[in-house]
Amino acid sequence: MRILLNTALAGCAACWIGMTPAMAETPVTYTDNGRALFSFAIPDFWTLRTGGPRDIEDTELGDPRAVARVMGIRPVTDETAWMGFVSPAGVGSIRGGVRYLQDIDKFLVKEPTVTSTSETRIGGLPARVIRGTGSRDGRGVNFTVAVVDLPRDRVAVIVAVLLSGANPDYVDDLNDVFASFRSAR
Repeated sequence: MRILLNTALAGCAACWIGMTPAMAETPVTYTDNGRALFSFAIPDFWTLRTGGPRDIEDTELGDPRAVARVMGIRPVTDETAWMGFVSPAGVGSIRGGVRYLQDIDKFLVKEPTVTSTSETRIGGLPARVIRGTGSRDGRGVNFTVAVVDLPRDRVAVIVAVLLSGANPDYVDDLNDVFASFRSAR
């Protein structure tokens, strides 16, 4: 019996290793002027908020900044984790996306400190990922920002934020969302 149990456990382990992780559950498509740009999937028990283009003002400089359509997700009952998605008009390269972030960073995280940057692929597309720490509303923050090079001279900017005290299980949810990202082509 012991040999059969060990064989069964080895067989199960081989199946688990070969399986892809469970993905987020609800598909969402980001559009601009009726054209689909990219999609991603939202985990169960997370909520989606959307907003159209608008200007936000830098209170120190009185300088308005244009912000593209924003899609944000967070757990339904918790505000310690969230992700935001934008595809700013007129930004057609990863380098341009990083410059765009410099214009809006103070609205996302106060006193950001970059801890790492890397070049990678998200949804099969070239991307630059920036990780760091900072604060928001007086709480410590860990953040990950990805600038993804989309077809037709566009980028997607994805921001993931975990406030101090956030449930560590949210990291898996955020990673599932990144893994579900696809260009609409």
